[in-house]
Amino acid sequence: MKTRSFLILGLLATATLTSRVPAKAQQKPQDLAQKSADTWLALTDSGKFAESWDEASQLFKSAITKQQWASTLKGVRDPLGKVLSRKFKSATYTKTLPGVPDGEYVVVQFETSFEHKATATETVTPVLDKDGKWRVSGYFIR
Repeated sequence: MKTRSFLILGLLATATLTSRVPAKAQQKPQDLAQKSADTWLALTDSGKFAESWDEASQLFKSAITKQQWASTLKGVRDPLGKVLSRKFKSATYTKTLPGVPDGEYVVVQFETSFEHKATATETVTPVLDKDGKWRVSGYFIR
């Protein structure tokens, strides 16, 4: 009887755990990628440019060294000043983008106001990395 109780408890625990898996699996790529973009932008907003490179995708890291990235981003972001506001605009899932290998990408756009640039569009492009995590593969300010 004791063995049967453990078996039933084990089956209930397994059923409970497996019933939670689909909820996470059902999250849209756009939502997961946007969270990744938000986290990554927080690093750039706080001037942690080298750390933003550390958190970027393998594709990103193969295109630019950490030192080049930090220098380039400093040259672009510093003149703009602090972020005053950032509003989510769109997130578009795609498997192809110009100039990069096919994969799973989400192009996330924000309307951003900087201290020295009232209106800008930030485009952050996370990619689903080989380890299954969404990481930034591109960043542009227009």
